[in-house]
Amino acid sequence: MQPADEPTWCPDVVLPGFEAATLHFPDDYDGPVYATLVRRQAQEPTHRAVLYIHGYTDYFFQVHLADEFNAHGYNFYALDLRKYGRSLRGGQHPNYCRDIGEYFAELSAALRIMAEHDANTWIVLCGHSTGGLTSALYADAGAERHRINALVLNSPFFAFNLNRRHLTAVQALAGVADALPFAQLPRSRPVPYIQSIHADHRGEWPFDLRWRPLHGFPIYAGWLRAILRAHRRLRAGLAIRCPVLVMHAAATVTGPEWHPGFQSGDGVLNVKHIREGSRYLGPNVTVTEIKDGLHDLVLSRPDVRAQVFARIFDWLAELPQPLVARDSGAA
Repeated sequence: MQPADEPTWCPDVVLPGFEAATLHFPDDYDGPVYATLVRRQAQEPTHRAVLYIHGYTDYFFQVHLADEFNAHGYNFYALDLRKYGRSLRGGQHPNYCRDIGEYFAELSAALRIMAEHDANTWIVLCGHSTGGLTSALYADAGAERHRINALVLNSPFFAFNLNRRHLTAVQALAGVADALPFAQLPRSRPVPYIQSIHADHRGEWPFDLRWRPLHGFPIYAGWLRAILRAHRRLRAGLAIRCPVLVMHAAATVTGPEWHPGFQSGDGVLNVKHIREGSRYLGPNVTVTEIKDGLHDLVLSRPDVRAQVFARIFDWLAELPQPLVARDSGAA
């Protein structure tokens, strides 16, 4: 998608009250490539906006996240990245990439649309988990990074939460990615974290299990190599110029089977890795710990996510912003 292309907005097929535009990109190793940009404008005209990037085995469904940003005077946008959620097509390998940089094309397209078509002049990039890793790398080196005024990372995926034996196995599988890019890690049990958040199990949220299945999607050798390379790029040191807020749970929760601890801690990542990885982002980084937070902090129980939103908007309010809002000009 080129900067001059006009997005075609239609009612979102998933969430009432939202619009969606399909973004088209050159074919890749899986065939045609699409991403989906979802938006909902604030009730009052504003120049401020947020772009949300979901995590792995995920898609945008968090209406309450949009509610909070809209209520605080932000136009809300979210991407379903290529091969995720609304953007997944038949014959594609779900959630697969060979390099995190593949996603830079849709982030650039979304930022251009937000700025050039919808006249947003102060933009927050907000990424969760793998989307947090992608957002950090993009804010460092993406083509449209100059449009990003603030970066919010919700439990960013800065390292695998694995013991030495399992990490060695992951590295070995990643090592065959050239010859066997779609070789898979074995899967057997439901993912306890997904059990903790889905409304039909032990959680609150009725997301679509076709796009976020209980057992997860296959994890491929090529994807593992892409993530390991992205982690190395992070540890080499980034130079993100905008202010960064990193948020994570207070505790890491582990175990092969679900237990109540999964409802009050990060059941996916090691929070120590998040704190350590934050040192490599840039010169202006704030790290915040959320007691009883889940991996996706905004899916925590109501009192906890209220703390999450309060921290985000208190932090944003401290940043220098243009004083005069103007009509966004969006349809």
